[in-house]
Amino acid sequence: MSRFKVEETFKLDGQPFHLLSGAIHYFRSVREDWEHKLYNLKALGFNTVETYVPWNWHELREGQFDFSGNKDLKHFIELAQSIGLYVIVRPSPFICAEWEFGGLPAWLLKDKNMKIRTSDPVYLEKVNNYYKALFKILTPLQVDNGGPILMFQIENEYGSFYEDKKYLKALKDMMIANGVTVPLFTSDGAWKQCLDAGHLVEEGVLPTGNFGSRTDQHFDNLEAFMKKHNKQWPIVCMEFWDGWFNRWGDKIIKRDKTDLAEQVKIAVERGHVNLYMFHGGTNFGFFNGCSARGTVDLPQITSYDYDAPLDEAGNPTAKYFELQKMLKETLTNIEQQDPITHPSIAVTDIRLKDKVSLHNVLDDISTITESLYPQSFEALDHPYGYVLYRTEVKRSIDEEKFKIIDARDRVQLFLNHQLKYTAYQQEIGEEFTLPLEEHNQIDVLVENMGRVNYGYKLFASTQYKGLGQGLMMDLHFVNHWKQYAIDFDRIQKIDYTRGFVDNTPAFYRYEFNLDEIADTYLDMSDFGKGIAFINGFNLGRYWEKGPIVSLYISKSLLKHGKNEIVVFDTEGKYAEILSTRTAHKNILLEKE
Repeated sequence: MSRFKVEETFKLDGQPFHLLSGAIHYFRSVREDWEHKLYNLKALGFNTVETYVPWNWHELREGQFDFSGNKDLKHFIELAQSIGLYVIVRPSPFICAEWEFGGLPAWLLKDKNMKIRTSDPVYLEKVNNYYKALFKILTPLQVDNGGPILMFQIENEYGSFYEDKKYLKALKDMMIANGVTVPLFTSDGAWKQCLDAGHLVEEGVLPTGNFGSRTDQHFDNLEAFMKKHNKQWPIVCMEFWDGWFNRWGDKIIKRDKTDLAEQVKIAVERGHVNLYMFHGGTNFGFFNGCSARGTVDLPQITSYDYDAPLDEAGNPTAKYFELQKMLKETLTNIEQQDPITHPSIAVTDIRLKDKVSLHNVLDDISTITESLYPQSFEALDHPYGYVLYRTEVKRSIDEEKFKIIDARDRVQLFLNHQLKYTAYQQEIGEEFTLPLEEHNQIDVLVENMGRVNYGYKLFASTQYKGLGQGLMMDLHFVNHWKQYAIDFDRIQKIDYTRGFVDNTPAFYRYEFNLDEIADTYLDMSDFGKGIAFINGFNLGRYWEKGPIVSLYISKSLLKHGKNEIVVFDTEGKYAEILSTRTAHKNILLEKE
């Protein structure tokens, strides 16, 4: 069995080991595509792949663990080993990663007294229950046991959140109790305040830094920190940011390839590096994260391309080849191969077969509950997606004043099935008026657009999703609600003969046939806002505000012969004919 140690440098079986790693998140691509991305990492000459493990991906509901199919972490790690890669695993309860709630399961929010990411014993008990299931998979795969795992992370950028050393030590002890024998590390911003708050050096845990520029300065900071603690340990950038994530309505953020190569060269010459991201991938389903800026939460887009060396489909970009050239010049003994590029196709004339309005099929695809006051998504055990809240009011005057208080994140109010009001965070709470009839059905469709993944708002009430305090009519709150938690796993049960009404949320079904399959990008530019499915698989969210108005489809999700697309659009916009493209459609770029 091999041994991996942290000494003056990394040592593998007693020999110096120069860590060249790249981040590839198994949870941001489908299982059939993992090999392509891992091969391209190895082809560049890298020796290690790094991945987070998102808690909420594997324990969607408390006590129910899933490590199968696209969630088969064991297969991903073993596949990496078969290609010749070692593995760094970051299984910390919190991962950030621009992922929904930073990887924390939403069901933690049910206990409003729990202090997440602290030494609160109730929280630690939840983590330990998860770790007992997780490390049954991970510990046999450590390099000590003949597997490829070199190191585990204890917590993620904890120095940017808190300084509870008792908590960090509890996680360390928990991991060891679950069979961890390889080295442990923390990763934080590479400056004094973050390193001081987030380290566990006195426990023998390696501190590493996260940055993407001013490499010499940050390496100097790490060296000074090691010296202060009388440690002669390797200097590691655990997240070298080679690109960045993107938010709805903003321009795509790009980084110059030459600048990147120059900065990575410094990291390679002075220490060890993990490129974040090497392959970004896709925020499929409802798992995109959200940035916190002041009072406003800013959800991130479905594509997690990250302007990385591999694009969303796993193909090499200009950055890849710039890094390839630099590495060959800098590390003359590096072994490199040609990367693999998968082709993409465009499909035209995808015709609409059926359409039906949401309110006509709501009973068939929802879990229905009733309560005096509106219940949150968390209370409904419905962590992601949409809930429709329904009530009835009587007319006192012809035109009545209304307010929606504390709802998250986006609301659409329908009066007798007619859209009357739409609001996002900035507008929620403002007064609006409605013309009432004798009897009035009010439906409020609420969308959870993603919980924040970084910063102080992990504790904030804004992470509870739903109608909030509720709907005010005149000066009082409206009571007696029926809640429809929409379950998109039931879309195959939709009866499209139930009727369609213009300008209402609706489902649209399309069919097309393929003789050949390849990666492609579904053009959603004729739609408003919603989600799309290919052969039952949730491709994620789209929104007409862009920047990207297309959704990546892996060839692994397509079939020879008949394929089905189902679109759920909340804005009443749709196309009679759909098409796909060979690359993403970026409307903000096209306007320039």
